[in-house]
Amino acid sequence: MAGPSVAQGLVDRLAALGVRRIYGITGDSLNAITNAVRGHPELAWIHVRHEEAAAFAAGAEAHLTGRLAVCAGSCGPGNLHLINGLYDAQRSRVPVLAIAAQIPSPEIGSEYFQETHPERIFRECSHFVGVIGESRQFPRVLDTAIETAVARSGVSVVVIPGDVAWRPMPDPAPPLPPLPPAATLLPSEETLGPLVSALNTARRVTILAGAGCAGAHDELIALAGKLQAPIVHTMRGKEFVEFANPYDVGMTGLLGFASGYYAMMNSDLLLILGADFPYRAFYPTGSTIVQIDRRGEQIGRRAPVQLGVVGDVRPTLAAILPRLAAHRDDQHLAASLQHYAKARQGLDDLATGKAGETPVHPQYVVKVLDELAAPDAIFTCDVGEPTVWAARYLHLNGERRLLGSFVHGSMANALPQALGAQATLPGRQVISLSGDGGLSMLLGELASIAQAKLPVKVVVFDNGALGFVELEMKAAGLLPFGTDLVNPDFAAVAQAAGWLGVRVETADQVPGALAAALAHPGPALVSVRTSRSELVMPPSITWDEFSGFSLWMIKAVLNGRGDAIIDLAKTTLFR
Repeated sequence: MAGPSVAQGLVDRLAALGVRRIYGITGDSLNAITNAVRGHPELAWIHVRHEEAAAFAAGAEAHLTGRLAVCAGSCGPGNLHLINGLYDAQRSRVPVLAIAAQIPSPEIGSEYFQETHPERIFRECSHFVGVIGESRQFPRVLDTAIETAVARSGVSVVVIPGDVAWRPMPDPAPPLPPLPPAATLLPSEETLGPLVSALNTARRVTILAGAGCAGAHDELIALAGKLQAPIVHTMRGKEFVEFANPYDVGMTGLLGFASGYYAMMNSDLLLILGADFPYRAFYPTGSTIVQIDRRGEQIGRRAPVQLGVVGDVRPTLAAILPRLAAHRDDQHLAASLQHYAKARQGLDDLATGKAGETPVHPQYVVKVLDELAAPDAIFTCDVGEPTVWAARYLHLNGERRLLGSFVHGSMANALPQALGAQATLPGRQVISLSGDGGLSMLLGELASIAQAKLPVKVVVFDNGALGFVELEMKAAGLLPFGTDLVNPDFAAVAQAAGWLGVRVETADQVPGALAAALAHPGPALVSVRTSRSELVMPPSITWDEFSGFSLWMIKAVLNGRGDAIIDLAKTTLFR
């Protein structure tokens, strides 16, 4: 009697490692694997409408749990659709295994129907691509893929022809090797000495804290207290840094606001902790820059660094804290906090909603949502304006989580990430902040979520435009082109897909609509008609940007679009 198939062995091995879901779309080249999942007591198949959503969902699961998550695509176009979500997982450094089915093995190289070369295609968005060309290669290829994804916190891909997956394994699979434990990286004493000396001699220290500060909150706060240093955080660092932080002065960069920019530019030493903030224009030019990161290749690639330290943030800070002298001059910190309070008040003043006001200010929508959402809510946000509003108006408290495509910058990430988050943590409130452009791109996942009976909540910012792209065009002095969106009634679409759908036209409808959606036991979508003209202003405007806006206004008038200027006058620029 033939033993278990390769597919059965693969599924059993994943389940033994704690994998509980595979996200994907069935196809004939995946039949052996989906058939093995069908009869498995511990593993579920999460059916999506687009494989890109499967990869985003797996990435969300890996982000929330820190454990391996799995997605799958059938041969050719099926697994090619995974690529964008896999890029996001790879650049977000979360462990994801992708199963890329292949055409029948005898046909490889014959230009067969749907033939591609996944062993080449996936190289750029993964740490490892392995091909199981015959049953004897299993489980070594699978185990190597899993170990690589976990050890390097990224993507591995296993390519397997459909016919090979059906074949019996020639021998019993060897015992599972233990997954590599997370390693802690502590700098050498030769490096710690200069680091302590630099921090002790600086007068105005500002800390830029990123996602590498996860798990180091206590040490970070103790460091800021000892150095009297304001803390600026990156977007990915927000969920790990912002909460219970008396030294927080917000963000800088395109998504941030003035206080974070002020704190960095007025420092004499900028200490970068676990951050790879990419925008060079927002780094100070007259400050000493010291960077701590476990990835040595990131040190100094964004701004000139005078001292680089390779190590994990938590143990490095723990090692230097007893050796640091307490700074007594708090003028830099006090000025930065005062600047933050003023900037925070300015942002809060924009988040208003008057009875009957239409269109609605998106800031007001997120402010109300922040007040109504659960203390341990999980938020996902689309790129562009939803990410800006999330950065500025969501308060993270150490229990809440925030996911987005913060490094890869892909559209349409929020809805499938919400799907993965809700499937992984069914008892948590999961809320997607979706742009109308992003939601439209993977609109079919409304059906996936309804079919899986997942109580995801979606808030749609329906401003009829690719708003952030439009703003970029205006800043360059261009008349917006190709940014208009003629949208359906998203609430009606949601209702047709089996959701609760609510359409909001005026500001006074916002609190009731959001409260009803959050209380609804199933999936619920609130589509809000928001202002198209809301300006997402960076904390510092260059002369080129200022002149670009001026040029855009002149062009708008000359082209008979003076209404755009009137709309602009109602926005945050003049309020």
